[in-house]
Amino acid sequence: MSAKKLPEKGLSREEVVSKLADARKTDADWKGAKTWSLVYFAGEDILEVAKTAYNAFFSENGLNPMAFKSLKQFENEAVAMAADMLGGGPGAAGTLSSGGTESILLAVKTARDWAKANKPEVKEPEMIVPLTVHPAFEKAGHYFNVKPVHIPLGPDLRPDVAAAEKAITKNTILMAGSAPCYPYGVIDPIEEMAAIAKKNNLLFHTDACLGGFMLPFLKKLGHKIPPFDLSVPGVTSISADIHKYGYAAKGASVVIYKDAALRKHQFFVYTDWPGGVYPSPSMTGTRPGGAIAAAWAVMSYLGEDGYKRLAQQTMKVTAELMEGINAIPGMKVMGKPDMSVFAFSSDKANVYELGDLMETRGWILDRLQMPPALHAMVTPNHQKIVQPFLQDLRQCHTQLEFKGKSDASGMAAVYGMIGTLPDRKAAKSIVIDFLDDLFKNK
Repeated sequence: MSAKKLPEKGLSREEVVSKLADARKTDADWKGAKTWSLVYFAGEDILEVAKTAYNAFFSENGLNPMAFKSLKQFENEAVAMAADMLGGGPGAAGTLSSGGTESILLAVKTARDWAKANKPEVKEPEMIVPLTVHPAFEKAGHYFNVKPVHIPLGPDLRPDVAAAEKAITKNTILMAGSAPCYPYGVIDPIEEMAAIAKKNNLLFHTDACLGGFMLPFLKKLGHKIPPFDLSVPGVTSISADIHKYGYAAKGASVVIYKDAALRKHQFFVYTDWPGGVYPSPSMTGTRPGGAIAAAWAVMSYLGEDGYKRLAQQTMKVTAELMEGINAIPGMKVMGKPDMSVFAFSSDKANVYELGDLMETRGWILDRLQMPPALHAMVTPNHQKIVQPFLQDLRQCHTQLEFKGKSDASGMAAVYGMIGTLPDRKAAKSIVIDFLDDLFKNK
């Protein structure tokens, strides 16, 4: 750690604002639609609603809903709206969280504690998850001692249902699927997997963190969407991120259970502290009031009509992008995505080098592995850059196609090395060292 210290004399407000502006000059250009993940932008009006609501409750703390009854009202109403949208019946219950990772952590923790109360024979709990499920399940397993058991994918990039049933043991407590999975944008066979879970007295969680605020509206618009939500028999919980396609401020997600009895296993309560009784509905103690207020505000502002309009715009842009990518010789979109998230690869160029080359032109694309691919998450904001992006992609791909083999550098070198290491512990060690270096104040 460097010798950076707190200044003896504070900077003026103007100096602080100036330094903030300077610092962001090197950040990804999300407003210009040059990024394909991380920020979900659908227009200045929505952004202003979120900012206004967030700032209005900037100092309020969701830790104590009795002190801030407004936040309790906003949270309960946001959860109720999301539950209705995601197939929850009158008994459905849930909470807001700080994001998809926390929602998934809560679902796994709930399953573990439910099993303690209802399956005392389970000593080493396990959960069955597809290879494509979000890494938050791995994190939850690490934190809560619930072993992830992975099931392979079929040719359609969806998990093998027969493998899911075969993986059940006396220690299985939970099964999960994605709607859609992040890498390929395809919805897992939720209906079939949930039926297996129900037959075996297991909980089933649908991770709709990515699609929860898109898929219900695509269905209303006439898109063929496979069953995925709480209306599916066997699905006992679902998560959906309001700060993704809900377009609210970060961080806001929702986790909803089939009934309040199951949600009780999520709560943490400590009654023997001298500081008083400590109840907590989620992982965090202090909960930013701004995020809760902004979630309610944006959902109320957009309503069903607003979300349907944005979903329609987004899918139009997605179709144009996928058609354009497939038209580039040697390039193809992987699988058949169900919504506005997809991966694409090439059989004529190194896609990691392609990603690096596109980055020199300002485009920030995520990298996938096993197999190598690039990844795009589409929002209405991308409508203005469809042709410039496709033109740059075609030019960069052609440049690499005729360049021949070369020594890779940048992210291409990193992914190329990590992807070929047979020792996955060594790969993990390399990434840990990289992360350690990244968070040094140099």
